[in-house]
Amino acid sequence: MPSFSYKAVNNQGNVIEGVRDAINDQYLIATLQSEGYMPIHVVPLKSSLFSGFKLTLKRSKLSQKDLLLFTGELATLLESGLPLDKSLLVLMDLTEDNEALTKLVARILEKVKGGASLADSLERRKSPERANTSLFSKFYLNMIRAGEAGGSLGDVLSRLTEYLESSQELKDTVSTALIYPVILLVMSMASLFVMLTFVVPQFSEMFASAGKALPISTQIVVGMAEWLQSYWWLLIGSFVAVSSYMKWQMADPIRKKVWDGRFLKVPLFGNIFLNKETANITRTLGTLLGNGVSILSSLTIVRETVDNLVIAEAIQDAEDQLREGKTMSEALLAKGILPKMAMQMIKMGEETGRLEEMLLRVATIYDKQLRVAIARMLAMLEPALIISLGLMIAGIIVSILLAILSVNDLAF
Repeated sequence: MPSFSYKAVNNQGNVIEGVRDAINDQYLIATLQSEGYMPIHVVPLKSSLFSGFKLTLKRSKLSQKDLLLFTGELATLLESGLPLDKSLLVLMDLTEDNEALTKLVARILEKVKGGASLADSLERRKSPERANTSLFSKFYLNMIRAGEAGGSLGDVLSRLTEYLESSQELKDTVSTALIYPVILLVMSMASLFVMLTFVVPQFSEMFASAGKALPISTQIVVGMAEWLQSYWWLLIGSFVAVSSYMKWQMADPIRKKVWDGRFLKVPLFGNIFLNKETANITRTLGTLLGNGVSILSSLTIVRETVDNLVIAEAIQDAEDQLREGKTMSEALLAKGILPKMAMQMIKMGEETGRLEEMLLRVATIYDKQLRVAIARMLAMLEPALIISLGLMIAGIIVSILLAILSVNDLAF
């Protein structure tokens, strides 16, 4: 029978841990619940020669997944009936392997014990990347405030967990989808570099000693190889220069807005950017409105979560139209920042009084459309890269073969 290590919380809020044998993890969870414990972690033990030793890797920086862990675990503890201070104390024990997260929870607990609300305690945590900026976004903090005001903090944290999981899943989908094309592109460039700098020069000496004019295609390939051998550092310098230039462009809001507008017009990629922002905007709006935050405040918060400055400016204009008495769908439709289908669904949600539900449904739809758009991009990009690489290598090989044939003709 397999063994499982577990952590659970008893009725007094104390954390207990141990090892038990069970048929499976679900059976052990049911057993612990029947004994009056609330299971936190149930993990199967893996037998090995080194099972008696525990290697703990401590990280010094917080990641988005750490915030997701913090939110989810705190939601579970609060919904089990533990008070906030006791939940934070238990959470410190549960995150002992993560030094940065444990320190964060300890500081929050200190503020809470001093009489501060959870939202105020979170707001005082500064982001390590940006000075004078809270580690938690305004969206996160407003959700917490709404939960504390309504006495439903545990429920709000559960909704926040779902939101963060969806956002993280979306980011993982995009980054994972780009891994293969990037690897393929890097390998293609590396293959061409090796052929031009090591393979072609071996034949160049033979061609030079033959004393016959080479075919034009061969002359081009040999010239590229000689240039690359002498000026390869220019390629690296150009890459660094372009990267620095784009970073400088994106650092200024005016220039970034111009580039953001261009990105939205790029064939295929523009559709991906728009679907990503649509899913982000509607999910954030639906989550905020569902927790009692006003429409104007929700739009202000959403505007700060949007990466594309063209869309952010359009949302700001929509806020102004809302103040003039227009509905949210009318304000957003007038700016044309979201796809027509999304706008029609939002309008339907307003007319039926189910705006929050419809916004979350739109987010789900455009999450799926984003995945479809990425799949289509990869379906076009991967063959294009493979064919392009094949043609370039074939061109190099053919040019060398033509030169060899010409040298053989000279010999006979």
